[in-house]
Amino acid sequence: MNGASKTPATRVLFAACLSLGAVTSVTSARAGDNFTPPAVPGNLQVPEGNRAFLMDHAVGTQNYICLGAGLPWTFIGPQATLYNDEAEQSLTHFLSPNAAENGVARATWQHSRDTSAVWAMAIASSSDPAYVASGAIPWLLLRVVGAQAGPNAGDKISATTFIQRVNTVGGSAPAGGCPGVGARAFVPYETDYVFYESN
Repeated sequence: MNGASKTPATRVLFAACLSLGAVTSVTSARAGDNFTPPAVPGNLQVPEGNRAFLMDHAVGTQNYICLGAGLPWTFIGPQATLYNDEAEQSLTHFLSPNAAENGVARATWQHSRDTSAVWAMAIASSSDPAYVASGAIPWLLLRVVGAQAGPNAGDKISATTFIQRVNTVGGSAPAGGCPGVGARAFVPYETDYVFYESN
């Protein structure tokens, strides 16, 4: 999707993020770039036999709901847009039902051009202060548990096997108990997502 084809709302949102300094570093790499993914804690290493083929920068919110006054906030899913190194939208990230698991809600990434999609579950996390910024949500290793090609056999991300969430900023639940049933909190966050496929 080139800049001219973005919706006005998308252009305004991304411009606002830039002007507020919310987009601290737009990082992107693609297949053929032979890039080296960021170093991660040992428990977030991707198994041998997989290679990184894409890394884009996400800007969005981690979303929480209150199930009762004074209780901790309950995470209900992300909502984010991923951008490539030209500040163009590349993917969207959200929670949706995974058909491969009879509708279990999973973290979802959908490509903005060919609409191929993957669903993944977290299998490891780290808040190691040597890597993770204070107050930021943990870094994650996720395993793909569902994939779907686009309507015209689009496959830009459908071969993904693992995803890492790294370089997180913000996103943690508000401090203290939540105020009452049904209250929601949309906490801004940023991160880089690294996509892997089989060698």
